[in-house]
Amino acid sequence: MKVIIFGNKFRKDIANYTMRLIYALQENDYKDIIIEKDFAKYMASSGFDTSFATQKLEEGEDFDADIAFSVGGDGTFIRSSAKIGKKEIPILGINAGRLGFLADVHGEDIETAVAEIAKGQYTIEDRTLLRLHTQEKVYTDFNYALNEVAVLKQDSSSMITIHAWVNGKFLNSYQADGLLIATSTGSTAYSLSVGGPIIVPQSNSLIITPVAPHSLNVRPLIIPDDWEIELQVESRNKHFLIALDGRNNVFDNKTKLTIKKASFNVKAIKRENNDFFNTLRSKLMWGSDNRRYTI
Repeated sequence: MKVIIFGNKFRKDIANYTMRLIYALQENDYKDIIIEKDFAKYMASSGFDTSFATQKLEEGEDFDADIAFSVGGDGTFIRSSAKIGKKEIPILGINAGRLGFLADVHGEDIETAVAEIAKGQYTIEDRTLLRLHTQEKVYTDFNYALNEVAVLKQDSSSMITIHAWVNGKFLNSYQADGLLIATSTGSTAYSLSVGGPIIVPQSNSLIITPVAPHSLNVRPLIIPDDWEIELQVESRNKHFLIALDGRNNVFDNKTKLTIKKASFNVKAIKRENNDFFNTLRSKLMWGSDNRRYTI
């Protein structure tokens, strides 16, 4: 099988985890390994030999693989999924970060996880992507989002007004700092931090979550993920910011946004004993009591 490795180049411990991954892959007869060229340079600068890679992937170069490994955190997993794009190569996220809902294999479990994958002891979850469309095609990056499409105010303390339609029917005019259209995967990301609900990945739902709304009675709304959303923004400075999983562009008020489910998915590899509820308990510390009592 052909393997491709993506990694975070800004954390010192990533190189150690990556070498452990390489050794584990080789021990399980994974010989055909691709690594990003820039990541290979980072590994070399950290004192690690990268000659194990049979191919060094140039930026923008086409590639193919049977399985992908993302070494870092959820941000690295998202960047890896953007590079994979429509190829739908299954991704295993190895967590060297802090929280890790997508990259949920701890760095200390690399050897066990690779051995399980070699034996076929894993499942693949299809994760919905959102596609942003603008008539003028003004978005200059990969126009898909795994977590959320965020419409936000830009260079101003004033709120913006976001007019929203769902399946052609008017929903609301949100006066707020912004509006998020989040997938079920993104329900534990930005949307959660601004009061959105947690949704299991298999729910086939989207969340429309206002960011700091002017009216406190405006609440997040859950809709089916095959519904189409249209947005039109009014801003005093005539511009607004749009971010797809943190990749952002500035648009002017005339730009109308159409957001809908993509025609392809991200395929996330999950260990057989690692379900979503385990992740919630461990990452959000549900059921734990850290209070200290004094007598």
